Amino acid sequence: MQAGAVDRAYWIRKMTEMAEPVLGALARGRLRLDMPVEGGADRARYAHLEAFGRLLAGMAPWLGSNPADPDEEKLRLRYAELARAGLSAATDPGSLDFMNFSEGGQPIVDAAFLAHAIVRAPEELWEPLDSRTRAAVAAALRATRSRKPHFSNWLLFSAMIETALRVMGEEWDPMRIDYALRQHEQWYLGDGMYSDGPEYHADYYNSFVIQPMLVDIVERAADASEDWERLRGPIVGRARRYAAVLERSISPEGTFPVVGRSIVYRAGAFQALAQTALREELPAEASPAQVRCALTAVLRRVLEAPGTYDDAGWLTIGLCGRQPELAEPYISTGSLYLCATAFLPLGLGEEASFWSADPEPWTAAKAWSGAWTPIDGALYGRN
Repeated sequence: MQAGAVDRAYWIRKMTEMAEPVLGALARGRLRLDMPVEGGADRARYAHLEAFGRLLAGMAPWLGSNPADPDEEKLRLRYAELARAGLSAATDPGSLDFMNFSEGGQPIVDAAFLAHAIVRAPEELWEPLDSRTRAAVAAALRATRSRKPHFSNWLLFSAMIETALRVMGEEWDPMRIDYALRQHEQWYLGDGMYSDGPEYHADYYNSFVIQPMLVDIVERAADASEDWERLRGPIVGRARRYAAVLERSISPEGTFPVVGRSIVYRAGAFQALAQTALREELPAEASPAQVRCALTAVLRRVLEAPGTYDDAGWLTIGLCGRQPELAEPYISTGSLYLCATAFLPLGLGEEASFWSADPEPWTAAKAWSGAWTPIDGALYGRN
């Protein structure tokens, strides 16, 4: 078996191991009964939508793909069916697993991740739904309009929800998209980096939220506005530069700097790199094969550490194993499933160079072995 096929099989195994407790329990109507909720005292109000939305945001491109391998395709069909069953249960007021889309501040966040999943794979997560579920999903997303986003990356949550409603063919509000895009244009700092609100934060929120949502919002909605269309090129170009920075941050051992809040999202710190790989828009100095190898090294570091999962297969709070001391008050068991966004390149077919090319060392592995290493550059100006 070629190295890329071995890596892909490993990614599939780790993704489905992560997904099975969440989607399996939800399909059986037992998510609230079976899912443990670590974290702050109020987090049980939000944790179930957190887990479901964030997990699907990472799985969606694979769910919408067409694998050539029959065993992988069988898995994909099963998990796509579980995901649709989950959408039905999550938005049905009569279900034990009906989720919170309108109480407290948090629902706008995780409804946006669920919306992002639909935007990434409408052919599996929207089009096959029956009319009742379609109406319920649309109503659930619209219910978040009663939530006021913080003046930060949260503006993108409102915008992503409206983008999904547009993709779904539902009534949508262009003002929420316009405000988020214009404000983030004001918050662009240079060299592919945005501040998170008026002040810069040294963390991974450019990857957890900002760059992936900006790219998919502008790609899905730009045709509705000439102003948004003009932003598409700069936003995508900045994402490519930020992907280069992320790739260079992965050490030869598959570790990365432990800085900033929400570090317990583990490999979710590399969503922006994974999305750029999925879009086949990696910078020239970061080949698809070296990004595959780098992300595989990260996945092995953060998912194989003892204590990463509890005895029933649920993620525990931590970065390298169980480390609850790393959690902010807003972290819960459900939050951790943002880790799944590292799996975005599984949406590429097996023939794509990301999976088919021979292994290559990534930038830090080259540099710290004394091998020839490309010099870094910068992205100047606002474009």
